[in-house]
Amino acid sequence: MTAAGTATLPGVAAEAARAVPGVAGLQPRLAHRLAAAAAPARADTAPRRAPSEAGIRADRAPDGPGWHIEVRCVLAEGHRALDTARNVHDRVLTAVVSHLAAHGAAEPVTVAVTVTRVAARHGTP
Repeated sequence: MTAAGTATLPGVAAEAARAVPGVAGLQPRLAHRLAAAAAPARADTAPRRAPSEAGIRADRAPDGPGWHIEVRCVLAEGHRALDTARNVHDRVLTAVVSHLAAHGAAEPVTVAVTVTRVAARHGTP
């Protein structure tokens, strides 16, 4: 598999996870949040945003060939966490396996989904 193909795995996983109904966004890992907080203040007033893949971690499987994908997502209020997490798992797995196959690297993939919080709706009593 090409380096370009593996470099885009987090993006593929992030896009699949964000497309699931009930996912409000992806939660950056602590390292991303600390790095953003420690960064020098920018002169402009444009809001800083986490990279689109900040809630995704893609690592080679420690016990052999394949990939382990970790997804940290924030759910929208009113959605069942278990059902949404299962849907995220299935969609991310399908998207990553398809992406790897398209790049000639059919390898095993495991996906772990962590729901970090439920985002409350704004403007509702």
